[in-house]
Amino acid sequence: MPDPHQLTRLLRGVHPPLLRRVHPPLLRRIHPPLVPAALALSLAGCAAATALPAAPGRIIAVGAESQYANVISQIGGRYVAVSAIERNPNTDPHAYEISPSVARLIAAARLVVQNGLGYDPFMNRLEAASPNRARRVIVVQRLLGLPDSTPNPHLWYAPATMPALARALTTQLSALAPRHAAYFAANEHHFDASLNAWRGALARFAAHHPHTPVAVTEPVGDYLLQAAGMRILTPFGLQADIMNGIDPAPQYVALQDALLTRHRVRALVYNQQVTDTVTQSFLATAHRSGVPVVGVYETMPAGYDYQGWMLAETRALERAVVAGASTQRLP
Repeated sequence: MPDPHQLTRLLRGVHPPLLRRVHPPLLRRIHPPLVPAALALSLAGCAAATALPAAPGRIIAVGAESQYANVISQIGGRYVAVSAIERNPNTDPHAYEISPSVARLIAAARLVVQNGLGYDPFMNRLEAASPNRARRVIVVQRLLGLPDSTPNPHLWYAPATMPALARALTTQLSALAPRHAAYFAANEHHFDASLNAWRGALARFAAHHPHTPVAVTEPVGDYLLQAAGMRILTPFGLQADIMNGIDPAPQYVALQDALLTRHRVRALVYNQQVTDTVTQSFLATAHRSGVPVVGVYETMPAGYDYQGWMLAETRALERAVVAGASTQRLP
């Protein structure tokens, strides 16, 4: 399995420059009428994003996406009150409504984690609307040293991302609550150790199934696939078009269909949260051709913590390759 430095290099340039067709402002199209304010609900076990958490003596923290909120919770433990802005895995995360209650939450937060790379630009607007020099904001893109031209914004699927975030959270939380620094450091150590099951699963997959060819619809899970040593045969131009809601060129569609009908790939990985007619067509072709399908998520599914979610996705890939079994939704 690549070391963290290799993974960071993967993050910076997975695809040839000529195929980098993702434009960050297009990644997250805000459609207020499509999503009710109720979408901004609580992360399981954390405070609701639509109301200020009752947090006497605790640090109010916000994760723009539920997977980041989950890691904040694991590091901060009983000394933080954590809310997630986007946490519903059954909706299109590309549509989001900024509600007054979420704005109040951001105004009260002392620590915020957001993805960057144009994935959650509403966070920048919320923070600008309530400037606070004391508020600490961790932008994962900046934490990893990634340029704005990085083509794939789904950073949480890379094994190097959350350990780096956990270290940054320990530093920031310790600055906010110095008396509890040892507690935060112990939680960081426990969190990093808990990722070993996932790391081991990736290493075993890469060793037992090296360079396994796979097709995808979007680059949602690409970092995980690459960490598992798989070869993504779908052109990134097709992935970017689907991600950005652009009709892909006919030659892209024909190439993807050929990958499936001629059994050049061992699985089709698709964005389970967002499908359109093009994606549905690829899914139908995969089913007809006997190619197993694996769904991946942009938002952490309910009932999982981050490390359990990543391990479940990796095991679903292994079932597809070894047993030809599809996993369109995680249990």
